[in-house]
Order: sequence, then structure tokens, then C-alpha cells
Amino acid sequence: MKVEAIKDYVREITSQEFSGHDYLHLERVLQNAELLMQSEEGFKRDVIVTAVLLHDLIDEKLTNNINEMIDEIRIKMREWGLTDDERAEVLDIITHMSFAKNLEQHHVLNLDGEIVQDADRLDALGAIGIGRAFTYGGHANNLMYNPNEAVRENMTSAEYRQHSTVINHFHEKLLKLEGEMNTATAKKLAARRTAFMRFYLDEFTAEINGDK
Repeated sequence: MKVEAIKDYVREITSQEFSGHDYLHLERVLQNAELLMQSEEGFKRDVIVTAVLLHDLIDEKLTNNINEMIDEIRIKMREWGLTDDERAEVLDIITHMSFAKNLEQHHVLNLDGEIVQDADRLDALGAIGIGRAFTYGGHANNLMYNPNEAVRENMTSAEYRQHSTVINHFHEKLLKLEGEMNTATAKKLAARRTAFMRFYLDEFTAEINGDK
């Protein structure tokens, strides 16, 4: 498999991406995946690496035509030397792993998909997760907070895509990720990163209320 060719392809597409889904995000997710693979057996490294690097390219934040991008990815994966089974598995992972896709119906992923999903979600937590939340909020013209806007529960995928404040996003998604991790290593890392985020939110609330 031509890993460097995949990286070059993705790097070019994400070179002007400023929503927190840039190439450095993909490098961090790949680093997370490598860490998770150290504690697992029976995974397919080529599938995981490819899925990690490609997963954001079919997100509506990066493309206006998801189906067209999927078709292009199919062609590219053949050029990069992935087998028919590997290409099918990569597409299954990246089209079913997102938080939004699992709001109304939980999609069961195999071990490769679980590792990719966990690795991606870990980058939404902790200090980096806080930074990415505010980066995306600014990019999407979302308010930092609004005391009159309630946290949404039991959202549909369509509702999730609607505007929300950055602080509400912590409660609507980010703090929930710890309980949705698949692998033991990811669960351990998520617990520490989530605790840090909760500390930050407590501090944020105290400052907003004039307590500190």
C-alpha cells in the first residue's frame, strides 16, 4: 500500500481547511490509532491507516458532494494498491463511524472500525479537544455560549447539524464520547481527557458566574 501517496493526496485536499479537521488532525488520529493497535490483535493495519487518513474527506464540512468524493476515493484506493476487500471495508468504516451517523441507529463496526472510531474520538477530547471545539465554533459562526440556549437531548442527525453554542457542544457530544469508546485503551485515555474537560467547564462556569 502506498501510504505516502495517500498522505500527499489528503494533505493537498486539507491544505486550506481551518475547521479543526486539517491534516494535523489526521496525523494525530493516526498516532492515536497506532497506540490503540499496540493493545489489540487481529486488526488489519492497512485498512486502519487508510480509513484514518480518508475519514474526514467524505464529511460535509470538507466536501459539497459526498457521493462524488466516495467515487473518487474508490478509484484512488485501487491506485494505492488496496484489495477489493480492503477498499470495501475502508468505505464501510468511514461511512458509518461518525457521531452524527450513530445518533438514530447504532452501527456495529468490526475491530478495525472500532480502532479508527476510537482514535478519531480521542482527538475530540482533552486539551486538544477543547481547542478544536472553539476552532470549529468560530469557523461555523457559533456563539461561545448563550445562557438562554438549552442543551439539546436525543437529537436526530439533522438536528445535530444545526447551530449550537460551543459550550453546549461539550454537553451534546464531547462529554458523551467517553462512554462510547470501544477499546480498553481508548476508554482509559478518554477518562483522563474527559476529566480535564470537565475541570475546564467547571472553571468556565465559575468565571461566567463571577465566582472566580
